Amino acid sequence: MHTLSVKEMSEKLRNKEITSVALTQHYLDRIDQYDGELNAYVTVTPELAMEMARQADQMIAEGKGGLLTGIPVAHKDIFCTLDVKTTCGSKMLDNFIAPYDAKVVEASRALGMPILGKTNMDEFAMGSSSESSYYGATKNPWDLKAVPGGSSGGSAAVIAAGLAPLATGSDTGGSIRQPASFCGITGIKPTYGAVSRYGMIAYASSFDQGGPMTRSAEESAWLLDVMAGFDERDSTSLEQPKQDYVSALSNDIKGLKVGVPAEYFEEGLDDGVATTVRAAIAELEKLGAEIVEVSLPNKDLAVPAYYVLAPAEASSNLSRFDGVRYGYRCENPTDLNDLYTRSRSEGFGAEVKRRIMVGAYALSAGYYDAYYLKAQKLRRMVRDDFVNAFEQCDVIVGPVAPTPAFNIGEKSDDPVSMYLADLYTIPVNLAGMPAMSVPAGFSNGRPVGLHLVGPYHSEAKLLNVAHQYQQVTNWHQKMPESYQ
Repeated sequence: MHTLSVKEMSEKLRNKEITSVALTQHYLDRIDQYDGELNAYVTVTPELAMEMARQADQMIAEGKGGLLTGIPVAHKDIFCTLDVKTTCGSKMLDNFIAPYDAKVVEASRALGMPILGKTNMDEFAMGSSSESSYYGATKNPWDLKAVPGGSSGGSAAVIAAGLAPLATGSDTGGSIRQPASFCGITGIKPTYGAVSRYGMIAYASSFDQGGPMTRSAEESAWLLDVMAGFDERDSTSLEQPKQDYVSALSNDIKGLKVGVPAEYFEEGLDDGVATTVRAAIAELEKLGAEIVEVSLPNKDLAVPAYYVLAPAEASSNLSRFDGVRYGYRCENPTDLNDLYTRSRSEGFGAEVKRRIMVGAYALSAGYYDAYYLKAQKLRRMVRDDFVNAFEQCDVIVGPVAPTPAFNIGEKSDDPVSMYLADLYTIPVNLAGMPAMSVPAGFSNGRPVGLHLVGPYHSEAKLLNVAHQYQQVTNWHQKMPESYQ
Protein backbone atom coordinates (compact mmCIF):
# COMPACT_ATOMS: atom_id res chain seq x y z
CA MET A 1 0.00 0.00 0.00
CA HIS A 2 2.91 2.38 0.69
CA THR A 3 3.76 2.43 -3.04
CA LEU A 4 0.38 3.99 -3.88
CA SER A 5 0.18 7.74 -4.34
CA VAL A 6 -1.93 9.63 -1.80
CA LYS A 7 -4.45 10.28 -4.57
CA GLU A 8 -4.76 6.51 -5.17
CA MET A 9 -5.11 5.88 -1.43
CA SER A 10 -7.84 8.51 -1.21
CA GLU A 11 -9.77 6.98 -4.12
CA LYS A 12 -9.52 3.47 -2.66
CA LEU A 13 -10.75 4.74 0.72
CA ARG A 14 -13.72 6.48 -0.92
CA ASN A 15 -14.51 3.36 -3.00
CA LYS A 16 -14.32 1.14 0.12
CA GLU A 17 -11.49 -0.90 -1.45
CA ILE A 18 -9.33 -0.31 1.64
CA THR A 19 -10.00 1.05 5.11
CA SER A 20 -8.10 3.68 7.05
CA VAL A 21 -7.59 1.07 9.79
CA ALA A 22 -5.82 -1.27 7.35
CA LEU A 23 -3.80 1.57 5.80
CA THR A 24 -2.73 2.93 9.18
CA GLN A 25 -1.80 -0.54 10.47
CA HIS A 26 0.30 -1.08 7.33
CA TYR A 27 2.35 2.02 8.11
CA LEU A 28 2.67 1.11 11.79
CA ASP A 29 4.01 -2.30 10.76
CA ARG A 30 6.55 -0.64 8.45
CA ILE A 31 7.64 1.68 11.27
CA ASP A 32 8.17 -1.39 13.49
CA GLN A 33 10.17 -3.05 10.72
CA TYR A 34 12.41 -0.20 9.59
CA ASP A 35 12.57 2.67 12.07
CA GLY A 36 15.06 0.87 14.31
CA GLU A 37 17.78 1.54 11.74
CA LEU A 38 16.54 4.94 10.54
CA ASN A 39 15.68 6.55 13.90
CA ALA A 40 13.23 8.84 12.10
CA TYR A 41 10.54 8.85 14.82
CA VAL A 42 10.97 10.14 18.38
CA THR A 43 7.51 8.91 19.40
CA VAL A 44 5.17 6.46 17.65
CA THR A 45 1.49 6.64 18.64
CA PRO A 46 -0.15 3.33 17.58
CA GLU A 47 -3.16 3.52 19.93
CA LEU A 48 -3.97 7.11 18.93
CA ALA A 49 -3.43 6.31 15.23
CA MET A 50 -5.75 3.29 15.26
CA GLU A 51 -8.46 5.12 17.19
CA MET A 52 -8.30 8.01 14.72
CA ALA A 53 -8.36 5.54 11.80
CA ARG A 54 -11.56 3.97 13.13
CA GLN A 55 -13.11 7.45 13.40
CA ALA A 56 -11.95 8.26 9.85
CA ASP A 57 -13.59 5.12 8.48
CA GLN A 58 -16.80 6.19 10.20
CA MET A 59 -16.54 9.68 8.65
CA ILE A 60 -16.03 8.17 5.19
CA ALA A 61 -18.98 5.80 5.68
CA GLU A 62 -21.15 8.83 6.50
CA GLY A 63 -19.92 10.73 3.44
CA LYS A 64 -18.07 13.32 5.55
CA GLY A 65 -14.49 14.58 5.54
CA GLY A 66 -12.25 15.53 2.64
CA LEU A 67 -9.66 14.15 0.22
CA LEU A 68 -7.18 13.41 3.02
CA THR A 69 -9.64 11.88 5.52
CA GLY A 70 -8.24 8.50 6.55
CA ILE A 71 -4.72 9.19 5.21
CA PRO A 72 -2.14 8.90 8.05
CA VAL A 73 0.28 11.74 8.78
CA ALA A 74 3.51 12.13 10.79
CA HIS A 75 4.14 15.44 12.55
CA LYS A 76 7.55 16.97 13.15
CA ASP A 77 8.20 16.93 16.90
CA ILE A 78 8.10 20.74 16.97
CA PHE A 79 4.28 20.80 16.77
CA CYS A 80 2.47 20.47 20.08
CA THR A 81 0.17 17.42 20.02
CA LEU A 82 -2.46 16.98 22.72
CA ASP A 83 -1.50 14.34 25.32
CA VAL A 84 1.54 13.25 23.26
CA LYS A 85 5.17 13.82 24.22
CA THR A 86 6.47 16.85 22.28
CA THR A 87 10.25 17.16 22.65
CA CYS A 88 11.65 19.40 19.90
CA GLY A 89 14.49 16.87 19.84
CA SER A 90 15.76 18.13 23.20
CA LYS A 91 16.47 16.71 26.66
CA MET A 92 14.92 19.96 27.89
CA LEU A 93 11.46 18.76 26.77
CA ASP A 94 11.94 15.01 27.16
CA ASN A 95 9.22 14.95 29.84
CA PHE A 96 6.84 17.45 28.21
CA ILE A 97 3.35 16.21 27.34
CA ALA A 98 1.61 18.89 25.27
CA PRO A 99 -1.69 20.09 26.84
CA TYR A 100 -3.07 21.29 23.47
CA ASP A 101 -2.77 20.84 19.70
CA ALA A 102 -0.84 23.16 17.41
CA LYS A 103 -3.05 24.68 14.70
CA VAL A 104 -1.44 22.40 12.09
CA VAL A 105 -2.18 19.29 14.19
CA GLU A 106 -5.67 20.54 15.04
CA ALA A 107 -6.50 20.97 11.34
CA SER A 108 -5.28 17.49 10.35
CA ARG A 109 -7.07 15.95 13.33
CA ALA A 110 -10.36 17.65 12.42
CA LEU A 111 -10.12 16.21 8.92
CA GLY A 112 -9.66 12.67 10.27
CA MET A 113 -5.97 12.09 9.46
CA PRO A 114 -4.55 9.43 11.83
CA ILE A 115 -1.38 10.61 13.60
CA LEU A 116 1.37 7.96 13.26
CA GLY A 117 3.78 9.76 15.58
CA LYS A 118 6.31 12.57 16.00
CA THR A 119 9.41 12.73 13.83
CA ASN A 120 13.01 13.28 14.86
CA MET A 121 14.71 16.63 14.28
CA ASP A 122 17.71 18.76 15.14
CA GLU A 123 17.35 20.05 18.70
CA PHE A 124 14.99 23.07 18.69
CA ALA A 125 15.28 23.00 14.87
CA MET A 126 18.88 24.24 15.09
CA GLY A 127 20.89 22.29 12.55
CA SER A 128 21.19 21.10 8.98
CA SER A 129 21.73 17.37 9.51
CA SER A 130 19.37 16.04 12.24
CA GLU A 131 22.48 15.02 14.20
CA SER A 132 21.92 17.40 17.13
CA SER A 133 18.82 15.55 18.38
CA TYR A 134 18.93 14.32 21.97
CA TYR A 135 17.50 11.05 20.59
CA GLY A 136 20.39 10.41 18.20
CA ALA A 137 20.94 11.09 14.52
CA THR A 138 18.37 10.15 11.89
CA LYS A 139 19.81 8.29 8.89
CA ASN A 140 19.14 8.88 5.21
CA PRO A 141 17.11 6.01 3.65
CA TRP A 142 19.11 6.32 0.41
CA ASP A 143 22.39 5.71 2.25
CA LEU A 144 22.51 4.94 5.97
CA LYS A 145 25.97 6.54 6.18
CA ALA A 146 24.49 9.89 5.08
CA VAL A 147 22.52 12.54 6.96
CA PRO A 148 18.89 13.14 5.87
CA GLY A 149 19.36 16.91 6.18
CA GLY A 150 17.85 19.08 8.86
CA SER A 151 16.21 20.20 10.84
CA SER A 152 13.17 18.30 9.49
CA GLY A 153 15.29 15.21 8.74
CA GLY A 154 12.91 12.80 10.45
CA SER A 155 9.94 13.94 8.35
CA ALA A 156 12.00 13.71 5.14
CA ALA A 157 13.23 10.22 6.02
CA VAL A 158 9.76 8.81 6.81
CA ILE A 159 8.43 10.01 3.43
CA ALA A 160 11.46 8.68 1.50
CA ALA A 161 11.33 5.28 3.23
CA GLY A 162 7.55 4.90 3.04
CA LEU A 163 7.02 5.08 6.81
CA ALA A 164 4.30 7.73 6.35
CA PRO A 165 2.44 8.97 3.28
CA LEU A 166 2.42 12.60 4.46
CA ALA A 167 4.46 14.60 6.97
CA THR A 168 4.74 18.11 8.35
CA GLY A 169 7.95 20.08 8.74
CA SER A 170 9.12 23.56 9.65
CA ASP A 171 11.56 25.82 7.82
CA THR A 172 13.59 28.55 9.55
CA GLY A 173 16.62 28.64 7.22
CA GLY A 174 15.91 25.76 4.85
CA SER A 175 14.73 23.03 7.22
CA ILE A 176 12.01 21.70 4.89
CA ARG A 177 13.77 22.20 1.56
CA GLN A 178 17.28 20.95 2.34
CA PRO A 179 16.15 17.60 3.86
CA ALA A 180 13.63 17.25 1.00
CA SER A 181 16.55 17.61 -1.43
CA PHE A 182 18.79 15.20 0.51
CA CYS A 183 16.04 12.54 0.71
CA GLY A 184 14.58 12.92 -2.78
CA ILE A 185 11.11 14.14 -1.77
CA THR A 186 9.00 17.27 -2.33
CA GLY A 187 8.72 19.98 0.34
CA ILE A 188 7.43 23.54 0.34
CA LYS A 189 8.08 26.47 2.68
CA PRO A 190 5.09 28.81 2.30
CA THR A 191 5.12 32.62 2.50
CA TYR A 192 5.82 33.71 6.08
CA GLY A 193 2.46 33.85 7.88
CA ALA A 194 0.57 31.54 5.50
CA VAL A 195 0.65 28.66 8.01
CA SER A 196 -0.13 29.39 11.66
CA ARG A 197 2.76 29.13 14.13
CA TYR A 198 0.32 28.57 17.03
CA GLY A 199 1.63 25.56 18.96
CA MET A 200 4.85 25.33 16.93
CA ILE A 201 7.70 25.57 19.42
CA ALA A 202 9.65 28.72 18.57
CA TYR A 203 13.23 28.91 17.37
CA ALA A 204 13.39 32.24 15.49
CA SER A 205 9.91 33.73 15.34
CA SER A 206 10.37 36.02 12.35
CA PHE A 207 11.69 33.13 10.23
CA ASP A 208 9.84 29.96 11.39
CA GLN A 209 7.21 28.62 9.00
CA GLY A 210 5.47 25.24 8.86
CA GLY A 211 4.92 23.36 5.61
CA PRO A 212 4.20 19.96 4.02
CA MET A 213 6.70 17.21 3.12
CA THR A 214 5.43 14.65 0.61
CA ARG A 215 6.42 12.59 -2.42
CA SER A 216 4.86 14.84 -5.06
CA ALA A 217 3.81 18.45 -5.65
CA GLU A 218 0.18 17.33 -5.91
CA GLU A 219 0.34 15.79 -2.43
CA SER A 220 2.03 18.93 -1.08
CA ALA A 221 -0.84 21.00 -2.53
CA TRP A 222 -3.40 18.79 -0.76
CA LEU A 223 -1.60 18.93 2.58
CA LEU A 224 -0.87 22.66 2.35
CA ASP A 225 -4.58 23.20 1.76
CA VAL A 226 -5.15 21.62 5.20
CA MET A 227 -2.29 23.47 6.95
CA ALA A 228 -2.69 27.01 5.56
CA GLY A 229 -5.21 29.64 6.59
CA PHE A 230 -5.70 32.56 8.97
CA ASP A 231 -5.48 31.87 12.71
CA GLU A 232 -6.28 34.65 15.16
CA ARG A 233 -4.11 32.93 17.80
CA ASP A 234 -0.98 33.72 15.78
CA SER A 235 -0.31 37.47 15.54
CA THR A 236 1.80 36.96 12.38
CA SER A 237 -0.85 34.88 10.58
CA LEU A 238 -1.89 36.40 7.24
CA GLU A 239 -5.55 37.42 7.12
CA GLN A 240 -6.37 36.91 3.47
CA PRO A 241 -8.29 34.46 1.25
CA LYS A 242 -6.60 31.07 0.94
CA GLN A 243 -5.25 30.16 -2.50
CA ASP A 244 -6.66 27.20 -4.42
CA TYR A 245 -3.44 25.19 -4.52
CA VAL A 246 -4.99 22.08 -6.11
CA SER A 247 -6.89 23.63 -9.05
CA ALA A 248 -3.80 25.53 -10.22
CA LEU A 249 -1.72 22.35 -10.59
CA SER A 250 -2.88 21.58 -14.12
CA ASN A 251 -2.18 25.05 -15.56
CA ASP A 252 0.11 25.20 -18.59
CA ILE A 253 3.50 26.81 -17.86
CA LYS A 254 4.14 27.88 -21.45
CA GLY A 255 5.51 31.42 -21.44
CA LEU A 256 6.46 31.28 -17.74
CA LYS A 257 9.59 33.33 -17.11
CA VAL A 258 12.10 31.28 -15.12
CA GLY A 259 14.94 33.29 -13.57
CA VAL A 260 18.36 31.66 -13.15
CA PRO A 261 20.74 33.69 -10.94
CA ALA A 262 24.36 33.57 -12.12
CA GLU A 263 25.41 33.68 -8.44
CA TYR A 264 23.87 30.21 -7.89
CA PHE A 265 26.43 28.51 -10.15
CA GLU A 266 29.64 29.93 -8.76
CA GLU A 267 32.58 28.16 -7.10
CA GLY A 268 31.64 25.75 -4.30
CA LEU A 269 28.71 24.10 -6.08
CA ASP A 270 29.17 20.34 -6.54
CA ASP A 271 29.57 19.45 -10.25
CA GLY A 272 26.97 16.67 -10.04
CA VAL A 273 24.45 19.02 -8.42
CA ALA A 274 25.09 21.70 -11.06
CA THR A 275 24.61 19.19 -13.91
CA THR A 276 21.38 17.84 -12.36
CA VAL A 277 19.92 21.31 -11.80
CA ARG A 278 20.79 22.46 -15.33
CA ALA A 279 19.10 19.33 -16.73
CA ALA A 280 15.96 20.17 -14.71
CA ILE A 281 16.00 23.75 -16.03
CA ALA A 282 16.23 22.31 -19.58
CA GLU A 283 13.08 20.25 -18.86
CA LEU A 284 11.22 23.41 -17.83
CA GLU A 285 12.36 25.02 -21.08
CA LYS A 286 10.96 22.04 -23.03
CA LEU A 287 7.63 22.62 -21.29
CA GLY A 288 7.55 26.11 -22.79
CA ALA A 289 9.12 28.16 -20.00
CA GLU A 290 11.36 31.07 -20.97
CA ILE A 291 14.74 31.08 -19.22
CA VAL A 292 16.08 34.51 -18.21
CA GLU A 293 19.22 35.40 -16.30
CA VAL A 294 18.69 37.39 -13.10
CA SER A 295 21.01 38.60 -10.37
CA LEU A 296 20.95 38.27 -6.58
CA PRO A 297 24.09 40.30 -5.78
CA ASN A 298 23.74 40.13 -1.98
CA LYS A 299 23.32 36.35 -1.75
CA ASP A 300 26.56 35.95 0.21
CA LEU A 301 25.37 38.39 2.90
CA ALA A 302 22.45 36.14 3.81
CA VAL A 303 24.26 33.50 5.87
CA PRO A 304 26.15 35.95 8.14
CA ALA A 305 22.99 38.08 8.59
CA TYR A 306 20.92 34.99 9.42
CA TYR A 307 23.43 33.73 11.99
CA VAL A 308 23.13 37.02 13.88
CA LEU A 309 19.34 37.41 13.66
CA ALA A 310 18.16 33.83 14.20
CA PRO A 311 20.35 33.19 17.27
CA ALA A 312 19.29 36.58 18.68
CA GLU A 313 15.62 35.53 18.44
CA ALA A 314 16.48 32.07 19.76
CA SER A 315 18.25 33.46 22.84
CA SER A 316 15.07 35.36 23.67
CA ASN A 317 12.64 32.53 22.84
CA LEU A 318 14.58 29.87 24.73
CA SER A 319 14.84 31.95 27.91
CA ARG A 320 11.46 30.43 28.88
CA PHE A 321 13.15 27.06 29.54
CA ASP A 322 14.43 27.78 33.03
CA GLY A 323 13.61 24.63 35.01
CA VAL A 324 10.76 26.37 36.84
CA ARG A 325 7.56 26.05 34.83
CA TYR A 326 7.97 23.00 32.61
CA GLY A 327 10.64 20.91 30.97
CA TYR A 328 13.87 19.56 32.44
CA ARG A 329 14.86 20.54 35.99
CA CYS A 330 18.24 19.74 37.53
CA GLU A 331 18.35 17.62 40.68
CA ASN A 332 18.80 19.19 44.12
CA PRO A 333 19.45 22.83 43.19
CA THR A 334 21.10 24.81 45.99
CA ASP A 335 19.43 28.12 45.09
CA LEU A 336 17.53 29.84 42.25
CA ASN A 337 20.69 30.71 40.34
CA ASP A 338 21.89 27.11 40.53
CA LEU A 339 18.46 25.91 39.32
CA TYR A 340 18.60 28.17 36.27
CA THR A 341 22.23 27.49 35.45
CA ARG A 342 22.27 23.71 35.80
CA SER A 343 18.82 23.12 34.30
CA ARG A 344 19.81 24.99 31.13
CA SER A 345 23.38 23.63 31.02
CA GLU A 346 22.18 20.04 31.39
CA GLY A 347 18.96 20.40 29.35
CA PHE A 348 20.33 22.04 26.19
CA GLY A 349 22.74 20.44 23.72
CA ALA A 350 25.96 22.00 22.37
CA GLU A 351 24.53 23.59 19.20
CA VAL A 352 21.61 25.18 21.05
CA LYS A 353 23.97 26.61 23.69
CA ARG A 354 26.24 27.95 20.95
CA ARG A 355 23.37 29.82 19.29
CA ILE A 356 21.99 31.16 22.59
CA MET A 357 25.45 32.57 23.41
CA VAL A 358 25.87 34.14 19.95
CA GLY A 359 22.37 35.64 20.14
CA ALA A 360 22.79 37.01 23.64
CA TYR A 361 26.09 38.61 22.60
CA ALA A 362 24.53 40.20 19.49
CA LEU A 363 21.73 41.71 21.61
CA SER A 364 23.95 42.94 24.43
CA ALA A 365 24.50 46.64 25.16
CA GLY A 366 27.18 48.09 22.94
CA TYR A 367 26.87 45.37 20.30
CA TYR A 368 23.20 45.69 19.33
CA ASP A 369 23.83 48.42 16.74
CA ALA A 370 27.01 46.82 15.41
CA TYR A 371 25.54 43.36 14.90
CA TYR A 372 21.76 43.04 15.23
CA LEU A 373 20.80 46.33 13.60
CA LYS A 374 23.36 45.87 10.80
CA ALA A 375 22.04 42.35 10.15
CA GLN A 376 18.48 43.69 9.86
CA LYS A 377 19.67 46.15 7.22
CA LEU A 378 21.35 43.31 5.31
CA ARG A 379 18.09 41.36 5.57
CA ARG A 380 16.29 44.18 3.76
CA MET A 381 18.96 44.22 1.04
CA VAL A 382 18.56 40.48 0.45
CA ARG A 383 14.77 40.90 0.27
CA ASP A 384 15.11 43.80 -2.18
CA ASP A 385 17.27 41.60 -4.45
CA PHE A 386 14.40 39.13 -4.76
CA VAL A 387 11.81 41.88 -5.31
CA ASN A 388 13.95 43.33 -8.13
CA ALA A 389 14.56 39.90 -9.68
CA PHE A 390 10.83 39.12 -9.72
CA GLU A 391 10.26 42.18 -11.88
CA GLN A 392 12.03 40.20 -14.63
CA CYS A 393 10.71 36.67 -13.97
CA ASP A 394 7.86 34.67 -12.41
CA VAL A 395 9.92 32.11 -10.49
CA ILE A 396 13.61 31.67 -9.66
CA VAL A 397 15.28 28.26 -9.92
CA GLY A 398 18.59 26.84 -8.75
CA PRO A 399 20.16 24.29 -6.41
CA VAL A 400 18.78 23.67 -2.91
CA ALA A 401 22.18 22.88 -1.39
CA PRO A 402 25.79 23.06 -2.64
CA THR A 403 26.23 19.27 -2.35
CA PRO A 404 24.14 16.10 -2.03
CA ALA A 405 23.75 14.64 1.48
CA PHE A 406 27.05 14.52 3.36
CA ASN A 407 28.09 11.70 5.68
CA ILE A 408 27.03 11.51 9.33
CA GLY A 409 29.80 13.10 11.42
CA GLU A 410 31.44 14.78 8.42
CA LYS A 411 30.61 18.35 9.49
CA SER A 412 29.85 17.83 13.20
CA ASP A 413 33.05 19.52 14.36
CA ASP A 414 32.88 22.38 11.85
CA PRO A 415 29.82 24.55 12.55
CA VAL A 416 30.66 27.11 9.83
CA SER A 417 30.84 24.40 7.16
CA MET A 418 27.46 23.11 8.38
CA TYR A 419 25.98 26.62 8.27
CA LEU A 420 27.13 27.08 4.66
CA ALA A 421 25.07 24.03 3.65
CA ASP A 422 22.10 26.44 3.79
CA LEU A 423 23.68 28.97 1.45
CA TYR A 424 20.84 28.84 -1.11
CA THR A 425 17.89 28.40 1.24
CA ILE A 426 18.56 31.05 3.92
CA PRO A 427 18.06 34.12 1.66
CA VAL A 428 14.43 33.07 1.05
CA ASN A 429 13.75 32.95 4.81
CA LEU A 430 15.26 36.40 5.26
CA ALA A 431 12.83 37.65 2.61
CA GLY A 432 9.86 35.62 3.93
CA MET A 433 9.02 34.37 0.43
CA PRO A 434 7.74 30.90 -0.56
CA ALA A 435 10.09 28.25 -1.97
CA MET A 436 10.18 24.51 -2.50
CA SER A 437 12.45 21.59 -3.28
CA VAL A 438 11.51 19.15 -6.04
CA PRO A 439 13.38 15.86 -6.73
CA ALA A 440 15.52 16.38 -9.85
CA GLY A 441 17.97 13.46 -9.99
CA PHE A 442 21.04 12.07 -8.27
CA SER A 443 24.71 12.89 -7.76
CA ASN A 444 27.00 10.05 -6.65
CA GLY A 445 23.92 7.94 -5.84
CA ARG A 446 22.39 10.54 -3.51
CA PRO A 447 19.30 12.66 -4.33
CA VAL A 448 19.45 16.25 -5.58
CA GLY A 449 16.58 18.74 -5.43
CA LEU A 450 15.61 21.63 -7.69
CA HIS A 451 14.94 24.86 -5.75
CA LEU A 452 11.90 26.88 -6.86
CA VAL A 453 11.43 30.36 -5.34
CA GLY A 454 8.44 32.63 -5.93
CA PRO A 455 7.27 36.11 -4.93
CA TYR A 456 4.98 36.54 -1.91
CA HIS A 457 1.79 34.42 -1.98
CA SER A 458 2.82 32.43 -5.08
CA GLU A 459 2.56 28.95 -3.54
CA ALA A 460 -0.05 27.90 -6.11
CA LYS A 461 2.28 28.96 -8.94
CA LEU A 462 5.27 27.10 -7.45
CA LEU A 463 3.21 23.94 -6.95
CA ASN A 464 1.94 24.28 -10.52
CA VAL A 465 5.49 24.49 -11.93
CA ALA A 466 6.62 21.56 -9.78
CA HIS A 467 3.61 19.45 -10.78
CA GLN A 468 4.14 20.12 -14.49
CA TYR A 469 7.82 19.17 -14.10
CA GLN A 470 6.78 15.96 -12.32
CA GLN A 471 4.43 15.08 -15.20
CA VAL A 472 7.47 14.67 -17.49
CA THR A 473 9.96 13.24 -14.94
CA ASN A 474 9.76 10.38 -12.45
CA TRP A 475 12.39 11.35 -9.87
CA HIS A 476 9.65 11.90 -7.25
CA GLN A 477 8.43 8.30 -7.70
CA LYS A 478 11.77 6.67 -6.92
CA MET A 479 12.21 4.86 -3.60
CA PRO A 480 15.34 3.45 -1.97
CA GLU A 481 15.53 -0.27 -2.85
CA SER A 482 15.73 -1.39 0.79
CA TYR A 483 12.32 0.12 1.56
CA GLN A 484 10.27 -0.77 -1.53
